[in-house]
Amino acid sequence: MDKNLIFEIIEKIKGTKIEEVEFETEKGRIKIRQYVGPKKEVVSAPQQVVEVKEELKHSPTVEEQKENAGNYHVIKSPLVGTFYRAPSPGAPPFVEEGDIVSKGQVLCIIEALKVMNEIESDINGKVVKILVENGQPVEYGQELFYIEPV
Repeated sequence: MDKNLIFEIIEKIKGTKIEEVEFETEKGRIKIRQYVGPKKEVVSAPQQVVEVKEELKHSPTVEEQKENAGNYHVIKSPLVGTFYRAPSPGAPPFVEEGDIVSKGQVLCIIEALKVMNEIESDINGKVVKILVENGQPVEYGQELFYIEPV
């Protein structure tokens, strides 16, 4: 299953009155259920279940995100998962605010479906702001870092 397709479907049904979507491909069957009560979504596939709890914090609008980003390059989460600043507990973080990073350098890890996904910088620059706390759940497209191009 293409997990990007799954995450796109999740994003599309958020905030709608659609409570459940189910489809089948040659690779398996997917059922995505959105609960109206407690804010969480469940994605299930054969032998796999992902439960995502939405943060109760204010999610900035597109306009607010652009205003906050200023002239910085924004690194966004390519998937839903848990954000980790370091490769393991007790290890130093991949980057700190003020660090100079190069294209391809690992900035963080996002754990999704028990898989550790390294998120790399797609630009040379200086880390101006780290927007997510270690261990915090992140959503698809959520801003993670502001990088000032150098």
